[in-house]
Amino acid sequence: MPRDATATREALLREAERLFARHGLHQIQSRQILTAAGQRNASAITYHFGSREGLLDEILQRYGDPTDVDRGVFLERVGPDGSTRDLVAALVVPYAAHLATSEGRDYLRIVSQLSAQFSSWRQAPTGTGEQLVEILSILESRPDLPPPLQRERVVELIMLMTVAASERARILESKPVPEIDHSTFAANLTDVLVGVLEAPLNGPVPDL
Repeated sequence: MPRDATATREALLREAERLFARHGLHQIQSRQILTAAGQRNASAITYHFGSREGLLDEILQRYGDPTDVDRGVFLERVGPDGSTRDLVAALVVPYAAHLATSEGRDYLRIVSQLSAQFSSWRQAPTGTGEQLVEILSILESRPDLPPPLQRERVVELIMLMTVAASERARILESKPVPEIDHSTFAANLTDVLVGVLEAPLNGPVPDL
């Protein structure tokens, strides 16, 4: 790819990340990305990514693929028979590592907007990755609760992890020194998610 085309592609990706994260996936149109990237060619997104959806997929793969590699390294170390905490940490630690950069924080804020896809994690939507699916499958198969409830807990784990990381990313953009440090945040989120998976079901709650 010619050098100027590579620069155009990178500008489109970065501006899309920034706008999607800060203003919302459904609020940002292609023309806004083009303008922010300094592109007058209305077909630049189509040329480089096929469509606006292709651009989003590229963003998810750009960060999701290396994250999944790191999860695989973590999973190989703890093994499929590792504790629930170790397996949840294999999800959290590589994901939370994106909090270290502005680009990574934008990625986290984008992913949290895709909650409608979370229950389809077995079909590995774009940016999900084989190692993520493997770890979630192991956690889902553990006999802490009846299978339907365990499946529900795994989806709730995904939702809470992504929303918590997204909120942490938002805070870091406006308050570089938050109340708790990164290590404590990752450890606490891991323990909260273990509680999501392992908390007993204590029967129905009272009606209003």
